[in-house]
Amino acid sequence: MQPNERDQSAEQFLRLIQASRRGKFKIYIGMSAGVGKTYRMLQEAHTLLRSGIDVKIGFIETHNRAETHALIEGLPVIPRRKLFYKGRELEEMDVQTIINYHPELAIVDELAHTNIPGSKNEKRWQDVLEILDAGINVISAVNIQHIESLYDEVHEITRIDVTERVPDRVLHLADEVVNIDLTADELITRLKEGKIYDQAKVQTALSNFFQPEKILQLRELALREVATAVERKIETSLPANTQAKPERFLASISSNAEVARKVIRKTARLAAYYNSRWYVLYVQTPAESPDRIRLDRQRHLINNFKLATELGAEVIQAKGNNIVSCIIEEVQKRNVTTVCIGKPHFNLVQIILRTFAFNQLLNRLSESDTDLVILS
Repeated sequence: MQPNERDQSAEQFLRLIQASRRGKFKIYIGMSAGVGKTYRMLQEAHTLLRSGIDVKIGFIETHNRAETHALIEGLPVIPRRKLFYKGRELEEMDVQTIINYHPELAIVDELAHTNIPGSKNEKRWQDVLEILDAGINVISAVNIQHIESLYDEVHEITRIDVTERVPDRVLHLADEVVNIDLTADELITRLKEGKIYDQAKVQTALSNFFQPEKILQLRELALREVATAVERKIETSLPANTQAKPERFLASISSNAEVARKVIRKTARLAAYYNSRWYVLYVQTPAESPDRIRLDRQRHLINNFKLATELGAEVIQAKGNNIVSCIIEEVQKRNVTTVCIGKPHFNLVQIILRTFAFNQLLNRLSESDTDLVILS
């Protein structure tokens, strides 16, 4: 065995050891606030506690819901950390104290939460990964609108800019993903009864987020996400020799920020569905060399590279005059099965000039038995 092969073998074995030491991770997903994710977590905590499991509350947000708050009674709670920010005393989950107590299971609510500036980690999902790495099992919860790759779909449905988002890779790490489901009518009834928000906020909520057609679409997203997680779990549990040739996706992006973001997120969804490796390719042409590209486009590119990395992609930056040749080179080098590109937004002159390049891409990909997906 060559030295490089020995290193790879040792690295693979180290990953297996680390995975066995890592805590188990369960996530409850819901289509919106008020479906009962926190309530269900607390119910499960009581059941496990009665079974002799060392359960502790790391962080719970009841939103002043009486029935949820009542369930905290009888459960051991780890004290929160107090921080001063802009002259106010605020509370955050105390990650280090959880690790020091080292319970068998920690209940951690609001996975998408942004921590107070000055905290060790920027996001709560980063806190959760730290707790899992310490060998502590975690049950957490998140709403479907906070999943990073679903940002565009959620925005299309709700017209709300969701700023707190969780990378898809965090969901992929979960050992179990459970959907907490209600019908639109049941959810609206709970809202009207004051079980989700104070009565003063109910009418505003009914006029905005809590409309039946929006709830139904978000419910579909949540059901689809959990179904994908189950399929992914089944596929990864199968012996390697029973699995088909692995899918590999390549998203080809330009410096057009909005189109690139959508291509990245949609390719991430495809890759998650097939549980496959995927890449994001940007080809820098002479027209976009560092001394010629506009500063705003350069900034958007860097942000999109960061987004792709957070969603689990390997980012490839290439240079060349011929974008098609660069795509084909990466397809062959990385055994890519599907190339994803954005829907072209050409005017008539551009269509005439670029049709040849597009046909060339189609022909070259068909020769290598690679699929092409044009994302709207």
